[in-house]
Amino acid sequence: MEKIYVHGLGQTPDSWEKTIEKTGGAEHSICPDLTKLLGGNEASYGNLYASFSDVCSRLDGPAALCGISLGGVLALNYAIDHPEKTGALVLIAAQYQMPRALLALQNAMFRVMPKSAFQQMGFPKREAIRLCGTMAKLDFSSALHEIACPALIVCGGKDTANRKASEKLAGAIPHARLAVVHGAGHEVNREAPEELARLLRDFWVEAERE
Repeated sequence: MEKIYVHGLGQTPDSWEKTIEKTGGAEHSICPDLTKLLGGNEASYGNLYASFSDVCSRLDGPAALCGISLGGVLALNYAIDHPEKTGALVLIAAQYQMPRALLALQNAMFRVMPKSAFQQMGFPKREAIRLCGTMAKLDFSSALHEIACPALIVCGGKDTANRKASEKLAGAIPHARLAVVHGAGHEVNREAPEELARLLRDFWVEAERE
């Protein structure tokens, strides 16, 4: 089963390098670059999701999706829309119902940050603000119970902003379990790649058996 690793806002595909290396599964791993998927189209969640869906749908057979933060939202969305193409799901620091107040605060901070600070995000300042703004109404609450594939929900022990959502995801998705990576914050793939790789190795084996 092919593995699709989806990075978050402010990350790049290289953010997964150490984790994938430790899983020993680089040969069957795909890391799409979200900053390039838009291909000149307006930066909106709808456009980004459509492009991401195209990447996933081109694969033969079901794929295993592993996404962090924004990448987790995209992976969750795809798993709900395309259950026949999703063989396993890993959500790291992901939200299923966008916290509007938090997004508004984030965009307010974005507006006062210099343009140079957005270079590592891949999205220019204006596009990053627009993208986050278009995510405010996302809510997958009513469809979580429909996810039939095995699911692993991961949250850093220090990631208090996403802990509650992770616990609710683990409780609402039928075949899901929660794993807390103690000592890590929001970016588990960067902060604890070895521990994350261990969790993924075990989970991929379990998922292949089902």
